Amino acid sequence: MSDKVGKPLLLIVDDDSLITDTLSYFLSRDFDVSVAASRAECIDRLRNTAAQPQIALIDLGLPPLPHRPDEGFALIPELLAHSPNMKIVVLSGQNEEAHGRHARALGATEFVAKPADPESLREVLLRVLALDDAEKTALAGAREASQCELLGASLPILKLHEQTRQYANSPFPVLIEGESGSGKEIVAQCCLHRQTDRKERPFFALNCAAISPNLVEPTLFGYAKGSFTGATANKSGYFEDAGDGTLFLDEIGELPLDLQPKLLRVLENGEFQRVGETQARISHARVIAATNRDLRLEVREGRFRADLYHRLSVFTISVPPLREMGEDKRLLLDHFRALFASQSEQAPFTLAADAEELWMDYNFPGNVRELRNIVIRLTTKYPGQVVTATALESELDSQSLELTQSRLPTSDPIELIATAQRHLQQAGSFSLDDTLHQWEDAYIEAAQRLTQGNLSQAAKLLGINRTTLYSRIETLARVKNQGKH
Repeated sequence: MSDKVGKPLLLIVDDDSLITDTLSYFLSRDFDVSVAASRAECIDRLRNTAAQPQIALIDLGLPPLPHRPDEGFALIPELLAHSPNMKIVVLSGQNEEAHGRHARALGATEFVAKPADPESLREVLLRVLALDDAEKTALAGAREASQCELLGASLPILKLHEQTRQYANSPFPVLIEGESGSGKEIVAQCCLHRQTDRKERPFFALNCAAISPNLVEPTLFGYAKGSFTGATANKSGYFEDAGDGTLFLDEIGELPLDLQPKLLRVLENGEFQRVGETQARISHARVIAATNRDLRLEVREGRFRADLYHRLSVFTISVPPLREMGEDKRLLLDHFRALFASQSEQAPFTLAADAEELWMDYNFPGNVRELRNIVIRLTTKYPGQVVTATALESELDSQSLELTQSRLPTSDPIELIATAQRHLQQAGSFSLDDTLHQWEDAYIEAAQRLTQGNLSQAAKLLGINRTTLYSRIETLARVKNQGKH
């Protein structure tokens, strides 16, 4: 992907060559276009290319066959993990009502239904980029107005602030755990770096998911001239460049297994070597790592070293998901609404009473990132207007909305008995064990989807401990396997 002056970089991900050829030709007037035919090709290209796209246009139905939206949905958080500021527009023949909402909850900015008129699509892409510029300006203003962007007054946020104050000036590593979109990098930079004795020193950040595995080592440790193809001069790495500042390693669960012992060595005694050198160098950088994975499970599955995990987690901070932050949902609404209305020079929207109730009940699976994107869309669509619950529903993830609005009749035994009675009368054959297993499986799967696969957070959402959740998942797997034989 070449970075042509004056043209923003656009990545199109679609396996239909007729579509990509047509769009590439038409959109090349305004964009420097790059194309990938699959999720794997897209991630590989991003990791091995220096210039990164500002915007991506992705199809939900990607290979392997049969084409299903799962690959496209999985690609959205991967793109945002790689580049959190990237704007994503979904182009799909899937149902907009359900799939469009879910795509937005995962972090997409817009959903465009196929077939799409190229001129209309061009206008959407340019509008999203214009919104991106306004958003960057607004967020820059927010940074100047506040030393730390970690907003909130709920007990989980107050606890988080207390933890960061306790750990901030320690030289030891900190592991930040939290779901996608919850603000882990803000905690690292604003709370564990800027508010410490190191605030005047460098802050370097490396997203381990956003770089090719074979480039992680030279990026972190540097390299000697001639140590590999393309190494035309000696170069220092992040551990040297950070000096006695802070090195933030995001998505640490993606760190290649063969590189983990070298990181462990730096954490234990500060020693490292540039690629192609034998000379030992010393780093004084403080390491902060972050993950949205359950690293304990990664250790159990052999994908992450136990000794490295224990060394990284000298101090552990959990960034709360937005659904646990109560009134902070309203506080963040007020903050972003005023911010983006001011930047767009439009009157802010307001929520009708029923919409505000829906806002407070909604669980925001995409966390603060999702909330911010919803506010941006509402600001654009309803400047100075009253947003009804019906209008707000169209901006929310339908899967999460159904869970928010569903109510099990457990508080009314008579209604529960009546429901069971109807089920027994209608069923040709009935198994209590099978029914209970189906409900348990559904809730466990729902919790994992809402927490993007973070089992610790899923267990908390289900009201059980992590060990119990592991056990129940294994039991359900055995039951399913027995049912196949």
